[in-house]
Amino acid sequence: MARPDDDALAWEGDDDPTLAVNPAAAAPLPEGYRAVGRGSEKLEGSDGADAASDESLVDGAAPAPGMSNATLVGVGVFAGVYLLLSLGWLLGAGRLQLIAQLFLDPVAFQVTMWMAVLAPPIWFATVFLLTRSSRTWVRLSLLAAGAVLLVPWPFVLAGVTL
Repeated sequence: MARPDDDALAWEGDDDPTLAVNPAAAAPLPEGYRAVGRGSEKLEGSDGADAASDESLVDGAAPAPGMSNATLVGVGVFAGVYLLLSLGWLLGAGRLQLIAQLFLDPVAFQVTMWMAVLAPPIWFATVFLLTRSSRTWVRLSLLAAGAVLLVPWPFVLAGVTL
């Protein structure tokens, strides 16, 4: 007999009768759930709850499909870009603070600095929420446009003297 450590690495023992699940002895499904797959016909009750839930799907709109893997990765990359844009605005505005105090009230500078720092996350959240039912290319193009529009110029041009 194999050691317990080796059992995890082998496929042996799958035909063990103690592992077989008895569908008749399974607990009933919660309200709103429906069994699918092999043996699901044994689990369905005679109360007709599944038929009522199927009719609600036919009457209402179909649920929206989730994002594809490529879209999910693209949105994640843009989320990282927008985080870096916020950090760039924070660092760039910190470098401009001495010069800006000559022209702006310190309170006005703080307000505009935090508006600039919060602009990228607000743009990302707005595009993400308003394009839930739009096509993928619309969402990604608006995220790309925002990344170009919200470039932190004070940080990018930090080496250029005034």
